[in-house]
Amino acid sequence: MLDQGTMAPDFTLPRDGGTDVALSDLRGHKVVLYFYPKDNTPGCTTEALDFTALKDGFAAAGIQVFGISKDSVKKHDNFCAKHSLGIPLLSDENGTVCEDYGVWAEKQMYGKTFWGIVRATFLIDEDGKIAHVWPKVKVTGHADEVLAVATA
Repeated sequence: MLDQGTMAPDFTLPRDGGTDVALSDLRGHKVVLYFYPKDNTPGCTTEALDFTALKDGFAAAGIQVFGISKDSVKKHDNFCAKHSLGIPLLSDENGTVCEDYGVWAEKQMYGKTFWGIVRATFLIDEDGKIAHVWPKVKVTGHADEVLAVATA
C-alpha cells in the first residue's frame, strides 16, 4: 500500500453515468479516493451512504470524493440509483489502479484465502501527493474521520 508523502499514481477511469475521471485533471483540489470491495454489499453500501451524507461538507471544503471498485459502470449506475448515492463511483474493472495503490491483496474470510480489494482510503493533496492513508478501514465513523482530517 502506498505511503503518505508519495505521489499518487495518475489514472483515468470511467465513472457512473459514463464519463471519465482523470486524477491529473483534479490537481489544485484535495481528493479522497476510497477503495471498496463490491457494490450492494452491506459494508460497502453503508460506506457509500456515509460519504454521500457528508458530500456537502466535502464540497464546501473544495474536496472531491470518489469511490473505486472493480465493479462495472453499469453496476455502479444501478448501485447509485438503488441507494440515491451522491458520490461518484469509478470502475477499475481490470484492477490496474487497485494494484497501483496497493489495495489488491490476499484476504481471508471464513478460513478461505482469496484475492480482493482491501478497504482503504487515500487523501491526496492539491499537488497530487498522498497526504493521509487509512489502511484496512472499519466502516463505522470512517467518513466522518476522513472529513475531519481532510478539513483540518
